[in-house]
Amino acid sequence: MEISLSSVAATPVDCPQPSEAIKGIDDFVVQFWGVRGSVPTPGEETVRYGGNTSCLEMRVGGKRLIFDGGTGLRMLGDQLVQEMPVQAYMFFTHYHWDHIQGFPLFAPAFIRGNSFDIYGATPPDGECMKRHFVERVLHSNSPVPLMGLQADLNFYELNHNQTMMLDDIEIRTGSLNHPNTAMGYRVTWQGRSVVYCSDTEHFPDRLDENVYNLALDADVLIYDAMYTDEEYHNPKSPKVGWGHSTWQEAVRMAKEARVKRVVIFHHDPAHTDDFLDRIAEDVQIAFPKAVMAREGLILPIGF
Repeated sequence: MEISLSSVAATPVDCPQPSEAIKGIDDFVVQFWGVRGSVPTPGEETVRYGGNTSCLEMRVGGKRLIFDGGTGLRMLGDQLVQEMPVQAYMFFTHYHWDHIQGFPLFAPAFIRGNSFDIYGATPPDGECMKRHFVERVLHSNSPVPLMGLQADLNFYELNHNQTMMLDDIEIRTGSLNHPNTAMGYRVTWQGRSVVYCSDTEHFPDRLDENVYNLALDADVLIYDAMYTDEEYHNPKSPKVGWGHSTWQEAVRMAKEARVKRVVIFHHDPAHTDDFLDRIAEDVQIAFPKAVMAREGLILPIGF
């Protein structure tokens, strides 16, 4: 089903003023605003990688695409307030708290003149997306009354294994292996592709065909690598069945799917900066073009 609406990744760029840096990079970039899984983790041990939960932004062909609304969305919102009026397209993998908890504090949604098209799968309880957001995400949890929502919010439900178009940008969905389900996305523009797969758990005896099909020959795969293999299989506290994967599986998938660059994403809240530095060393040996996700990181796609 199709909905129609009105080379290798370059070196990552660190940016103290992310919004200004994005303006200076042509056509297709990804920026990370929240890279932590499960729960925000502020503190002196998470400064370098960041403690905000999942949120990333893609600037593609002059459009702004936002994926997930964890606490990183609040920081993105603070930047967007400086660029109003804002028109953006928001895509949700699923509706667990660490992927939606930034929305009630997303300042541009409360300012008249801004416009957001919001996409995601039908919530597990069968509610339509609009009712789910109004009654569950905002009504009982937002510090701002619902009447404060002044932006134009439009809701669209997506199916798994669906392709939609935003003008010349192709967005394909796929199923992820996560409790209550989740949806992965592949964004393709002018022959370049970024795949976002969070949250998902690998299978012990085979590759996940859904992730593989999304990731095949992509320029960048952003993958839920919350654990190490040792943590995942720890006999005292195994993580099997929790809905998340490992950095070793991220590398395995990237190699099998011929991905040019893999991004290690959705860091465990217990993983300190020093711990993630050690993982980064192992990841670089296993896959030299791998990147550890961190807040403020910008990836130009292609060239």
